[in-house]
Amino acid sequence: MATSDSRSPRWAGYTLALLAFTQFIVTIDYNIVYVALPDIGSQLGFSAQSLQWVVSAYAVALGGLLLFGGRAADRIGPRRMLVTGLVIYAFSSLTGGLATNAGLLVAARAVQGVGGALLTPATLMLVFTTFAPGPERNRATSVWGAMGSAGLAAGSLLGGVLTSAFGWSWVFFVNVPLALVTAFAATRILPPDRPLGTGRSFDALGAVVATIGSTLLVFGLVSGPAKGWGSIEGVGALAAGALLLAGFVLIEKYSADPLVPLKLFGLRGLVVPMLAMIVFQASLGGTYYLLTTYLQTALDYSPLAAGIAFLPPTVVCMVVSMKLNARMLGWLGVRTTLFLGTIGTAVGLAAIIAGMSTHGSYWALLPGIAIWGAGGGFAFPSLFVAIASSGAEPAQQGVASALASTCRQIGGALGLAALVAVANAHAGHAPGPHALVDGLRTAGWVAAAGTLAGAFIGLGLKKQPRPAPAPATAPASAAEVTDAATQVS
Repeated sequence: MATSDSRSPRWAGYTLALLAFTQFIVTIDYNIVYVALPDIGSQLGFSAQSLQWVVSAYAVALGGLLLFGGRAADRIGPRRMLVTGLVIYAFSSLTGGLATNAGLLVAARAVQGVGGALLTPATLMLVFTTFAPGPERNRATSVWGAMGSAGLAAGSLLGGVLTSAFGWSWVFFVNVPLALVTAFAATRILPPDRPLGTGRSFDALGAVVATIGSTLLVFGLVSGPAKGWGSIEGVGALAAGALLLAGFVLIEKYSADPLVPLKLFGLRGLVVPMLAMIVFQASLGGTYYLLTTYLQTALDYSPLAAGIAFLPPTVVCMVVSMKLNARMLGWLGVRTTLFLGTIGTAVGLAAIIAGMSTHGSYWALLPGIAIWGAGGGFAFPSLFVAIASSGAEPAQQGVASALASTCRQIGGALGLAALVAVANAHAGHAPGPHALVDGLRTAGWVAAAGTLAGAFIGLGLKKQPRPAPAPATAPASAAEVTDAATQVS
C-alpha cells in the first residue's frame, strides 16, 4: 500500500477510523443544538432575536478561523492542531453545558468554533496525505465524508434524545468525553509531526486580516435576517469583511511566505469544487432548518421525534458513502459522480417539498428524504475527493482544505440566511399554519433550484481518466474501519 505512512494496512484503518470519528464529532455540533433551542431560550433568558446566536456564534468563529487553522496545520503540524482543537472543543463544551446565562453560552459556542477551525483542516489534510491518490484515497475520503454527513443528521437525532432524556445541557456535555478520548487516541495512532523550528515565517499580518475579514463576512450573513440587511450588523459587516479580504489578497500577493498562496486560485481542480461547495452547502444547511421547523412547528413533533425523523437519511447517506461512492468514483470518475449525486440531492429535496402540507405526515416526506440522503452520500464525499485531486502541493494541503471548508461555512451561512429570509417574506409576520408551510415550501423550492445549479457548476471539473482498479491489498474495508472506530471511540 503506497501511502505517506509506512505502517501496516490495519494501522491505516485505525487512522481512518480516528479521522472519520473526529469529523463526526465536529459535524454533530452543526445541528445538535437545533432541537434544544426552545429549552435553551426559555431557561437562559434569550430573546427571540438573540437565540439564533447559539447556532451562529459557532458558525462565525469556525468560518473566520479556518484559513488560520489550515495554515497552522501546514506549518505546525496536523496532529498537533488536531489534538489542540479536540482539547479546546472538550473544555468549551463543558463550559457551555454549565452556562447559567446567555452570554456565557454564546461565548462557549464561539470557542467551540475555534476548536472546530483547528480540527477540520487538520483532519482533512491527514486524509489527503496519509492515503495514496486513486482508489485508496477515494475510499478514505468517502468514509470521512460519510461520517461528516452522518454527523449532520445524527446531531438532530442525538440532540432530541439528550434534550428529552436529560435536558439541554447534555447536548454540550456529550462532547467532553468524545473529544478527550479521541485526543488521547490521536497521540497513540497518528504519526508524529515533523519537528518545529523550520525557520519559515507564518504571515502574521495575513492571518489577522484574513481572520477578521472572514469573521465579519460570516457575521454579516448570519446577522442580516435578524438585524436587517441595511443595518450595521448586516451590510456594514459584509462590506467591512469584503474590504478586508480584498486587502488580504494584496498582502498575500507581496508576502514572501503567504498564508494562502495565490497560485492555488489558478488550480481549476480547486476553484470549481470550492464554488460547487458554496452552492451545495447553501441548500444543504438550509434544508435541515426547513425540515426541523416543519416537523416541530407544523407537525408539532417533540424534540425526540424530530431527532428520530433524521435517522433514515443518516443511514442511507452512510451506506451510500461507505459502500457505493468509492465504486462509483472508479467507474464514472469524480465529475460524473459529483454531478449525478448533486442531481439526486436536488430531486430528493424537491420530493420533500412536494410532500409538505399543513396536515401532512412524515410518510409523505420519506421517499424524498431517502433520495436526498442517497444523493448527498454521493455528492458530499465527491466534492472532497475533487479537492484532494486538485493538484495542490503536499505542503499546501492544509490551506487548500481550509479554503474548501471556508467555502462550506460561507455557503451554509449564506443559504440559511437566504432561505430564512425567503420563508419569512412569504409567510409574513406571525404566520398561521398554512402561511408557515407555504413559506417553508417556497424556500425549499429555492434550495432545490440552488442544488441543481451546483450540479452544473461541478461539470466545470476536468474529466479525469478512470483510476486503476483497487489493489488486492486495499487499506481497509468498511467493516474493518467500523471495527477500528469502535476500538478508537
